[in-house]
Amino acid sequence: MSPRRSRFLATVTLLPLLTAMSCATTTTTSTTWSAPSSPGWARYGNVESIQEIVQRTEGNPAGGALAGALIGGFLFGGRGHASLLGAAGGAALGAAASQGSAEARSYHVLVRFDDGGYGVFVYRGYSPFRPADRVVLTAQGLSRS
Repeated sequence: MSPRRSRFLATVTLLPLLTAMSCATTTTTSTTWSAPSSPGWARYGNVESIQEIVQRTEGNPAGGALAGALIGGFLFGGRGHASLLGAAGGAALGAAASQGSAEARSYHVLVRFDDGGYGVFVYRGYSPFRPADRVVLTAQGLSRS
């Protein structure tokens, strides 16, 4: 295998790893839901609180530039003017690809049921309920009662 081909294969293999490690930071939470056992049931309660969760993804241009410079320099031979041009071009592309940010909101609605139990319901983008709302949980989901 030629040195140029082996460099190309190494770059293709390392590119996703370096990009994932250095270009953006994402924070995520998860919730587990379970289904009730019988179809004709209803559970009444009150909304106790609503918690807003904001998930932000922030770009990391410096990390993207570093990854791009490493890949660009490596791809163009590792020495001489071509290597410097590859590193500079890779750094510019990596920094540009790593800019920007995104934001997503979710709302965790805590319900205290009349039987003493609690439930947390997650809604993306907005909350259809307010604290102290009277609600009912059925097989179709949570709604105002």
